[in-house]
Amino acid sequence: MVSRTHGYRYKSRKLLRKGPRERGLRNFSRLLHRYSIGDKVVIYVDPTFIVNAPHRRYHGKVGTVIGAQGRSYIVEVRLGKKRKLLVVPPLHMRPFSTGQETRGGTQGDA
Repeated sequence: MVSRTHGYRYKSRKLLRKGPRERGLRNFSRLLHRYSIGDKVVIYVDPTFIVNAPHRRYHGKVGTVIGAQGRSYIVEVRLGKKRKLLVVPPLHMRPFSTGQETRGGTQGDA
């Protein structure tokens, strides 16, 4: 009997798939966005470019930009009690927002 492989993209069929409305050309403003040290980002793996993508365990995690390395950024992510440093290109990152900016009002409005 042949043993099952556990490769880099193992069990990631649903995670690394684009929905019908996400297909096609990407939003270039996301690629041109400049991050500075201390910015919070969400690691969001773009399945179109999987060669330089971070591992699927970091998909959806929020991290902090702590530096730059070439065109990519060094992002610190907490995984349990451990501190992980990832080198992530900007096409696999999104700016982190808490949702307060999109509401368009103050906290006191009801």
